[in-house]
Amino acid sequence: MIHRAPFGSMERFCGVLIEHFAGRFPTWLSPTQCHILTISQKHTQYAQTVANALKEQGVRVEIDDGDDTIGKKIRTHRKLHPAYMVILGDGEAESNTVSLRARSGEQIADLPLEDFINNLCEEISQKTAQPSLV
Repeated sequence: MIHRAPFGSMERFCGVLIEHFAGRFPTWLSPTQCHILTISQKHTQYAQTVANALKEQGVRVEIDDGDDTIGKKIRTHRKLHPAYMVILGDGEAESNTVSLRARSGEQIADLPLEDFINNLCEEISQKTAQPSLV
């Protein structure tokens, strides 16, 4: 017979953690740390480039390159509580930058991709309590 007390303890711990953060986990603990949203289908290739660069650094990423409008994508992903949403369009693809939207709604436009990756990796390694790039 397998004793199940450790499983119950783990379930209670996860429940307390979810309640404490109300589903808005710190970046380092978030299941998906960065959601990449494209404005149109033609930005999919740049989104994949950004995602690969983030994945190389160990960042958990999800890409939404569907047919929805950017407004609908933002509303949908806000419900999922990612630490950051990266919005990519023509300007970002041409200048190798990202537009960033934090969970709090704060935004940064035209942030160089390398700066974003370095700052995000630093935030994750320091295990800060709240997203702090914006």
